[in-house]
Amino acid sequence: MARRYPLVVFDWDGTLMDSTAGIALSIQEAARDLGLPVPDREAANHVIGLGLHDALRTAVPSLTADRYQAFVEAYRTHFWAQQETMVLFEGVEDMLEELRRAGCRLAVATGKSRRGLDHALEVTGLRSHFSATRCADETTPKPHPGMLLELMGELSVNASAALMIGDTSHDVQMARSAGVDAVAVTYGAHSGDSLRALGPRACVETVGELRRWLTANA
Repeated sequence: MARRYPLVVFDWDGTLMDSTAGIALSIQEAARDLGLPVPDREAANHVIGLGLHDALRTAVPSLTADRYQAFVEAYRTHFWAQQETMVLFEGVEDMLEELRRAGCRLAVATGKSRRGLDHALEVTGLRSHFSATRCADETTPKPHPGMLLELMGELSVNASAALMIGDTSHDVQMARSAGVDAVAVTYGAHSGDSLRALGPRACVETVGELRRWLTANA
């Protein structure tokens, strides 16, 4: 399975974990708390996957620098309050196990903070599945290729041997800039049409379809 790609890199939110609705709602509620214009769902979804600073600057353009920290604190309060509703998509754990048995090395490139990803890896029990991870607060965030370049360097893998899987245009653009093939999933934050327009190697609608694609493209 997926032997063409010794390294498979996953986005987290919206790709492995069903959390995009919670993230979008947290952005909206934080804006409401601070009396700022509340972005609609499409605008809040669009910034998922970016680093938090870039996401807030785009989704809430009226947010001024002096209120940034207050917004972040409000966002995190709403986000952590929803943790119990955020679970792995059905079939994710089995898919990751199958990839590992096939000899693939797995990694994560995410817009989450290190604190947020570590918590997610702990509560899902998936930490041992991944050889390396990168977060938005420890390198240049998406769509810059920095995360993928660092992961490939750490794991001594060439771009032609790596595959990026994600649910946003930011993931596909990052992969393209790094010279890495990408598979887009449409069950997360961004629409299938917007993802297909960027020309990923494949665009799939479910975890099951993703697993079948990986099996067929070994």
